[in-house]
Amino acid sequence: MVHSTRREFLTAAGAASLAIPMNVHPGGGDLLKIGLVGCGGRGTGAAANALAADPNVKLVAMGDAFENRLKKSLETLQGDEKVGAKVDVKPEGCFSGFDAYKGVIAASDVVLLCEPPHFRPAHFKAAVEAGKHVFAEKPVAVDGPGVRAVIAACEEARRKKLSVVSGLCLRYSKSFREGVRRIHDGAIGEVVAVQANDYRGGRWAKPRLEAWDDMTYQMRNWYNFTWLSGDFNVEQHVHFLDIGAWVMRDRYPAKAVGMGGRSVLMEPQYGNIYDHFSIAHEYEDGVKFYSNTRQHAGCKNDSSTEVLGTKGRAYLSEGRMVLTGPQAWEKKDKDNEFYQTEHDELFRSIRSGTPLDNGDYMAKSTLLAIQGRMAAYTGQQIGWDQALNSKEDLSPAKYEWGPLAAAPVAIPGRTKFS
Repeated sequence: MVHSTRREFLTAAGAASLAIPMNVHPGGGDLLKIGLVGCGGRGTGAAANALAADPNVKLVAMGDAFENRLKKSLETLQGDEKVGAKVDVKPEGCFSGFDAYKGVIAASDVVLLCEPPHFRPAHFKAAVEAGKHVFAEKPVAVDGPGVRAVIAACEEARRKKLSVVSGLCLRYSKSFREGVRRIHDGAIGEVVAVQANDYRGGRWAKPRLEAWDDMTYQMRNWYNFTWLSGDFNVEQHVHFLDIGAWVMRDRYPAKAVGMGGRSVLMEPQYGNIYDHFSIAHEYEDGVKFYSNTRQHAGCKNDSSTEVLGTKGRAYLSEGRMVLTGPQAWEKKDKDNEFYQTEHDELFRSIRSGTPLDNGDYMAKSTLLAIQGRMAAYTGQQIGWDQALNSKEDLSPAKYEWGPLAAAPVAIPGRTKFS
């Protein structure tokens, strides 16, 4: 394996991919070759959705840091009654290690990025430079430099007329689309406050095995380390933060202040991330966007976005969706399978030659989540431009197996913004 720094990692990604010709496959029935980067549960599910989205597609390449996870994913997909016949991944199409994404991108027309969020900016950049359409799971970065890299790659994707679809899947829900449309049409009047909730039980964690070195352990247990996941305010809560931004017509708050910490999930396997956050974001016009989250088992759960208007209120969640006021409405119909819909619309856009572009909101909603984490970790008020232009780079010095010290748990008032 080649050991590289972050700078070398990004530069090599761009140089290697620039040599690959672009093939956007608009119209017709040409075979579209799919490649998967990140073969965990979400990646396996995304691959199945992509294979079901178009009649003339094949999965031809897979990549993961760990070979055993790739093999398990491949076996699962091959055994899928609905899409197994479209899996055509030969041994030479399997790639493992930190450079696995390069082989996947080279072999594919459409790349599914489902690796831990830390790696998404470099992989996204490489895929776009290679002229490939992209499905990028959420979030798309874990720090300011990562967001800036994604924004730049999105601009290039637009120039190349590539489709970029985000894993912020609630935007593909017909129920959320209807609820947000009604709010935009004035059903609850002018929006004066938004609250995004993510109250859930505990989270998964992997105790360390004796045979694992530091990097292996952190990569296996990626959700629990800020450099890999961005913390759960970024990795998971980004969904309902994004709904709040959508309600606000894709406007984003000017500043944020808040708090967070660890009060329940404090054992070593829970790494260095928090288990609760409470953030108050504020727009330039004074509208407040509140964010409350926690991961404590045995407590009341609620994942939703609530909206206060001058004429009514809205409660938007996967299970229940209600608007009150003169134009009251409640969701009655069963929702669509939005994990599938996002891929259906991606492949339809490729076939039509009309690119689908989720790049702006996927980058900015990721930054919204990062801004909140920064405010909680430091205890300071963090402006939007501060977060975007932050020099905080969470990358390790090198991408290699072996020793890797974990960053300490952030302490508000002591942890510095950079």
